[in-house]
Amino acid sequence: MGDRIMSKIQLVPNAAGTGTFTVESPNSNTNRTFSLPDITGTAAVLSGAQTFTAGQRGEITSLTDATSITIDLADSNNFAVTLAGNRTLETPSNVVAGQCGSMFIVQDGTGSRTLSFASTYKFIGGTAPTLSTAAGAIDRLDYIVQTSTAIQCVFTAAYS
Repeated sequence: MGDRIMSKIQLVPNAAGTGTFTVESPNSNTNRTFSLPDITGTAAVLSGAQTFTAGQRGEITSLTDATSITIDLADSNNFAVTLAGNRTLETPSNVVAGQCGSMFIVQDGTGSRTLSFASTYKFIGGTAPTLSTAAGAIDRLDYIVQTSTAIQCVFTAAYS
C-alpha cells in the first residue's frame, strides 16, 4: 500500500448564509478556500421567492402508450403521448398540490383514437373533452393540481 494523504474540510458559514469552506492538505501550500454563494442573490433556494433573469424550461417527458396511462408527476411537469388505440388517463401518482404543466396528446397515423379521463381530472362545465380525430392531430391538456383528488384542466384542440 502507498502513503495515505489526509485532508480536512472546514465549513464556516455566517448568519447571512454566506461564508467559506477550506480544504486543508497535509502540505499547507495546497490549501484551497472556496466562498459559499450569497443565497439572497446568486443561488436559487427552496424557501424564498425567485426572480430569474433568463428563460427557465422543463423537459417534456414521453409517456408509454398503453390501454391505461398513469403519469408519475414526480418525473416532470410536461408530458407527451402518442395514442395507438383508445386509452384511459388514470389518476397520476405522486400528486402534490400546486404542480402544473402540460400534456401533448398526439393521434397516431390512424387517428380517431379516444381518451377517457379518471375522475381526478376536472374540466370546465364538468365534461371531459373530445380529442381531435385526424391522423397526427395534436391536442394539449394544461393542468394544475388543486388537491390530491382534483386536477383542474384546460383543453385546447387541433394544434397544427
